[in-house]
Amino acid sequence: MNNKKYFPYLLGIVLVVMGLYLITTYNGLVKKDEKVKVQWSEVQNAYQRRLDLIPNLVNTVKGNAGFEQNTLQEITEARAKANFVNVSENNVNANAYNAQTQAQDELAASANRLLITVEKYPELQGTKAFTTLQTQLERTELRIKVARKDFNEAIQYYNSSVRGFPTKMVAGMFGFAPRNGFQSDAGAEKSTEIKF
Repeated sequence: MNNKKYFPYLLGIVLVVMGLYLITTYNGLVKKDEKVKVQWSEVQNAYQRRLDLIPNLVNTVKGNAGFEQNTLQEITEARAKANFVNVSENNVNANAYNAQTQAQDELAASANRLLITVEKYPELQGTKAFTTLQTQLERTELRIKVARKDFNEAIQYYNSSVRGFPTKMVAGMFGFAPRNGFQSDAGAEKSTEIKF
């Protein structure tokens, strides 16, 4: 029996199987990485919706002559800061994410203070414009919560692939690093959201 005669065929089959595994694994990692980017875009989209609604709310409240100006100034400054801190889908890293989350939380806290102050003005609360904006902001807060949850799930799915064996070897070869640092600080399990 001449085993050397079959060796090139066996080697060829092994190389083809390994090549197919590399291609399949690489493409799977690319899809998971793209899913993370898409989910981050959804978070950005929800944040932008919040940023777009806040000026309308402020303008509606401004119409009331006796309203506290320092509250309006505070929310305007928080919005400007949140608008300045923007993370592109290609630059999703822990520091950028945390900076944007902090700016968005400050904006939400300012909006909460505005809404608490508005409680002193029942004539403002009864206006159709204010009620409509309040409803839109409520829906936006729900969108933000869902987008953050979906983003965290995409990160978890991506990381479990990048860190699992044998995919970890392929991920290392092609530069797919685990994404970490997307957990909240200890004691800060919940991000600030606008409460109604």
